[in-house]
Amino acid sequence: MPLLQVTNLRKSYGKHTSVDGISFEIEQGRCVALLGPNGAGKTTTLRMLAGLLQPTSGAISFDGSHPGMDYRRALGYLPQAPAFYGWMSGMEYVTFAAKLSGSGSKEAASMAATAIERVGLTQDARRRIGGYSGGMKQRLGLAQALVHRPRLLLLDEPVSALDPLGRREVMELLRDIREETTVLFSTHVLHDAEEICDDIILMNRGLIAEQGALSQLRSKYSLPVIRMRTEKNDGALKWLETLASKPFIVEARLSGDGAVFNVSDVEVARRSILQEAASLDIPLLQFEAGSSTLEDLFMKVVGA
Repeated sequence: MPLLQVTNLRKSYGKHTSVDGISFEIEQGRCVALLGPNGAGKTTTLRMLAGLLQPTSGAISFDGSHPGMDYRRALGYLPQAPAFYGWMSGMEYVTFAAKLSGSGSKEAASMAATAIERVGLTQDARRRIGGYSGGMKQRLGLAQALVHRPRLLLLDEPVSALDPLGRREVMELLRDIREETTVLFSTHVLHDAEEICDDIILMNRGLIAEQGALSQLRSKYSLPVIRMRTEKNDGALKWLETLASKPFIVEARLSGDGAVFNVSDVEVARRSILQEAASLDIPLLQFEAGSSTLEDLFMKVVGA
């Protein structure tokens, strides 16, 4: 039995439909990435799952419960832009969150200390949140979402506003968290989804465009691919355009001084392109042969 089952979930605002009758299931112990371009309906979906928005129609069932039953105590939720009381310390804030979940004062303090330690903020627990960096605030947000030991963790763009160091810190935390808690997170950073998720749900214009295990979707959409970039000169750019007509090129995407080619035979394509580049003295800055990535799948399914 799935931990979370969503059936024909829909949310409309007047004549505008943000989420248009989506259905999916999440199994316990899985890490699921909710992907899609801006306006796809990801945040609206997460807010409905978290109980912060009332669906226009459809049903949400948690662990076999009847649709409509309150399952929010089993959830942890981190919005895209979490708000904090800057005058509070980190420990005070997480203790406050634990009390809101129904814990008594003594238990809440103990739970908060555990959550603070888990996200690596023990040394800064007594500092005011107003003095925290962006990465520290995001870790604090994870602590408040985890403090009551939820069975399902919902995260809305958890790394989008962070610098590379803060992003790496949060991703390492998520890697540990997913070992104990089912996770559903939305993201624009496709590499992060590819790195830690088991399944993906790809939304576009309020609908689910594709969903399933990442390994299965890779097999379904994977093609040999060559990525390359040249110096910016007319000769090199014209050469990239001529490559698109080669018989081993299945699909070509050109962008300025770069190109991505889906090919029928990667060895034949590699040998031919490199030989031609050498004979024409084309200044290559990048040449990479491999298989299509999650970003390629995203672009193909979304149709961007």
